[in-house]
This record gives sequence, structure tokens and C-alpha cells, in this order.
Amino acid sequence: MMKIIDCRKVGVKKALGEILAQRSAPGDVSKSVAEIIERVKNEGDDALFDYSRRFDGVELKKLQVSEEEIGFAMKKLLPKELNALKFALKSIEKFHKKCLVREQFPTETVPGVKVWREFRPIQKVGLYVPGGLAAYPSTVLMLAGPARIAGCNEIIMCTPCNKDGECNPYALAAAKLCGVEKIFKVGGAQAIAAMAFGTESVPKVYKIFGPGNQYVSTAKTMLQSQIAIDMPAGPSEILIAADETANPDWIAADALSQLEHGADSQSIFVTFSREMAEKVLKKALEQAENLSRKNLIEKSLIKSFIVIVKTIDDAAKLIDEYAPEHLEIVTKNPKDLLSKVGNFGSAFLGSYSCEPLGDYATGSNHTLPTNGFAKMFSPLSIESFGKMVQIQSVSKKGFYFLAESVETLAQMEGLSAHKNSVTIRK
Repeated sequence: MMKIIDCRKVGVKKALGEILAQRSAPGDVSKSVAEIIERVKNEGDDALFDYSRRFDGVELKKLQVSEEEIGFAMKKLLPKELNALKFALKSIEKFHKKCLVREQFPTETVPGVKVWREFRPIQKVGLYVPGGLAAYPSTVLMLAGPARIAGCNEIIMCTPCNKDGECNPYALAAAKLCGVEKIFKVGGAQAIAAMAFGTESVPKVYKIFGPGNQYVSTAKTMLQSQIAIDMPAGPSEILIAADETANPDWIAADALSQLEHGADSQSIFVTFSREMAEKVLKKALEQAENLSRKNLIEKSLIKSFIVIVKTIDDAAKLIDEYAPEHLEIVTKNPKDLLSKVGNFGSAFLGSYSCEPLGDYATGSNHTLPTNGFAKMFSPLSIESFGKMVQIQSVSKKGFYFLAESVETLAQMEGLSAHKNSVTIRK
């Protein structure tokens, strides 16, 4: 079960050491992934069909999901399920549209010289949606919704199928709502390789998005020299910081919410008293008994911790070093602690801001950096689906403001052709 660590006795540094030692580090699968990548690169569809037989236990005749299959999936959904997908997508689109600045206001660096940036969508993007332990239509919405708003010309999706050759109907319905027209029954590292190199069926893309298991994550990392990726992604994690004003039942429920993703997930609860620590631990163990993924949760609880700190500054130090994927702050004044931390993927403030709301329908993106990468990576955003290009406009007046300095700098670097390009205009 979760271990209680009292930083008031052992210090924050030692507590962090114990927590980080349990943070899941995936085993080395690079050799297997490298073999998969090489086969897909050289053999294309033949390799994908073979891996479908070996890994998914299915003999596929076609890799692309047909229009009939998508239509059948849509019919499987109950009205309330379809409405829930539409509701979530509307929130996601509303938030992401507001975030996008397509053209910045020009800056006049000197008289007659204007410089600005404009957004350009990535033309071809590939989305990976996991299968396996659960269905993730929400991941489809989080990836495909912003991709469509950004204006990507070609959006393709890869997702595993079952032994009957069927993809999850919820994932297919979500893709349909987002306008994804090409969906392929390919999972694992082979899906990442297919999108990176292209095969007879799967188009080559310029950037790959989406979470996955250690094989998928390793493939994305290994292929970064060939293709852009969104971010490194690993097991899910949550850190909750709460004081005596918090409801122990609610905190326990939130702590368990991320542990059902897999046995390698981690939950950290940071508080200021042993009484609160023990209350939450008791409630978490009670609630876990009645949850559908009890076995997974019990395994991930072993890697999880409750940490007692003395001050808000100690809490902030621990949070910043851990850099959680999800951060809940349930204190009397949540913004006091929020102002002291800078390393987290997505924050949730106050008793009613439970993390699962962000997983589905607040409108924020749930594709977030994990395993400490929140120290240098941002959450997935609409900007992730494009790039900012630079533009400058120089008038004759502006040219003469710049000319002498540019000639001098070019001469300092021994680049006479650069200097001549300026001098010839004088």
C-alpha cells in the first residue's frame, strides 16, 4: 500500500529520492523496437500484416478502416454516449481556438523595419491512439480536435484492432466527429514506424502525436531523427497537495483515479499533518476495494506515497523537483502554492477541480509530459500542430538604418558575398 513519508523528520531531499526511485522506468525494449522499425521501413505493409498476426492474433486483408466500419461504429453508440463526445469536443475546440494566434502584431525594430511571426499548420500529421487495457476516445478528441482547428491538410490515425479485426467503436466515432478520414488498424511500435516512413497503405507524415506503451514511446524517441514527435510520454501520474480544509474521501478518490491506467502509474499526496495523511490512506484503501481495476490499482499503490511536509515552501520544492503530469492543489488558498511552482503539466485548483474533469471535458488537453519531462515540455496544444514562421519587411529607409552594421558584421565574419548583397543596393 502507499507509504507515508514524514519530511519533517527525513527532509524533502530524502523523500524525493525514495519517490523517484519508484517512479516507473520502462525496461529496455530498444533492441526489439529497432527490429520492428527496420522491418517496417524495408517491408512496408507486409511487415504490418505479419505483426498483426503475431501481436494482435488477427489475419487482416486491409489495414485501413472502411467507411462501412466507421458507420457501423457510429450506430453502436447510445445517444448519451454520442452527446458526451460532442460535448467534450466542443469544450476542447473552444479552448484551443482561443489559444491560437495566427498572426502576431509586427514589431518595428528600427524605423522602416517590421518583423512578425505567423502560424502555419503542419501539413501531414499522424495520431496514435492506444488500445489494449482500455478504450481512449478522449485521446482522439484531444489530438484530432486541435489538429483540425490548426488546419492540418492530412490527418491520419493508427489504433490497434482486436482479434476480430475491429477497432474500438468509441475511438472510431470520435475520429468521425473530428473529421479524420484515414484510420489504420495498426498498433505498437510498428504503427509509429509506418507513419514515420510510409508504407503502401499508411501515408508518411511529418509529425506524430499520441501516448502509448513503452514500445510506442521508445519507437517515437528512436525515430526523432526521421520525424518530429509531440513529447516523451510514460506512465500516468498525479500529485495532490491538500491541507486540512480538503475532504479526505475526495482526495482519496482523486489519488486513485490515475492509478487505474496501469500497474506502473504513480500517485503522490502531499499534506501538512499526519492526521490528514492517515485519513486519506484509510479512505483510499477502502475505495480501492470496490473499483473495477482493483488489481491494477493495488500494484500501483505500492509505488505511490503520502508525504507530510512542514511548510508550503517545502511542498513547492517537492512539486517542482517531481514535476508531475497532473497537479491538484486543494488548499484554503490554492493560488498561494501555485505561484511558487513552475514544473507541472496541468494544474487543478480547488475541491471541485478533480483531475478526471480535465481528462475529458474542461477543454484543456490531457496529453501531457510525464516522468519529470514537465520541467521542459509543455502540454499538447494547438500550436503543437503547426509552427511559427518569421517574416520581415524592410523599406528603403529601414535598409539604410541597417546597412552599415550588416556590412561590418559580414566583414567581421569573412562573408564578402553577404556584404556585397547590401553594398550593391547603396
